[in-house]
Amino acid sequence: MLDEVVEYLQLKNGDWIIDCTLGGAGYTIRIAKKVLPDGRVFSFDMDGLAILNAKKIIKQEGLNNIEIINDNFKSLRENIEKCVVEKGDKGFSGIVFDLGLSSAQLEDRARGFSFQLDAPLDMAFGDGARSTYEIVNHWHQSEIIRILREFGEERYSPAIAKAIVNLRKEKKIKTTKHLVEIIRMAVPRIYRNNKKIHFATKTFQALRIATNGELDNIKDALPQALSLLKSGGRIVVVSYHSLEDRIVKQFFKKESRDCLCPKEIPICQCVHKAQLKIITKKILTPGDKEVERNPRARSAKMRVAEKI
Repeated sequence: MLDEVVEYLQLKNGDWIIDCTLGGAGYTIRIAKKVLPDGRVFSFDMDGLAILNAKKIIKQEGLNNIEIINDNFKSLRENIEKCVVEKGDKGFSGIVFDLGLSSAQLEDRARGFSFQLDAPLDMAFGDGARSTYEIVNHWHQSEIIRILREFGEERYSPAIAKAIVNLRKEKKIKTTKHLVEIIRMAVPRIYRNNKKIHFATKTFQALRIATNGELDNIKDALPQALSLLKSGGRIVVVSYHSLEDRIVKQFFKKESRDCLCPKEIPICQCVHKAQLKIITKKILTPGDKEVERNPRARSAKMRVAEKI
């Protein structure tokens, strides 16, 4: 949803923008060009592979108004404050989060983000993440059920977790191929034959979220993003499953209200003041042409809010 993100950011020369999810650098490069010659883009990523690829593309484009920060966006404010001490604090006109995986990450045979490839069972974005191998091979069955149910909304989480625990006794689960075969054996045939969604999708999603603490990261980052925006600045978030989207929706709703007290309290006690105006009353989704070009975009949901 690159075109929609750029449109809603309302970019102009001189804007300072934060891209919290550098990934393949698509957003960063388009934004950097739009804010020339005086604007700057600060882009975050934990993934060394993503940063290496992005630097090559940025060099090819001849752009010198991009600063890449190798860290998790949960440390957004801390890193930005270090940067602005050196470069002068202008306040930020926009902050964007695209919470999906890049094509490079999905196609990296050294890691296990995709169930379509046989790769080591490693779904960490960077240093500091949990070990996917540790979760699958050592966590208690009840904990595996919990993460599959909560993070993957997997209806067959008990059966999958039981199969994982039983089969890891015979042989440690080291690869994505091995894990996919275990899931295949654990779920009913009708589920395996579902043409709309691969039977391993939700399990892999849950393990990736648990490995990287993704939901906690976005919860931590959104208030920081709000504090860094200047009045009129916008937050744009593109999420890819209901758990992320629910966090964003609830945050925007909370920060667009003046009072958060329960209805039974007649006089406000919380003294909370609205800081956001919701721009997209309903989620925006990609058009048919984009989904046709990139089937991975079909689950994208975009929300936008503006700082008052």
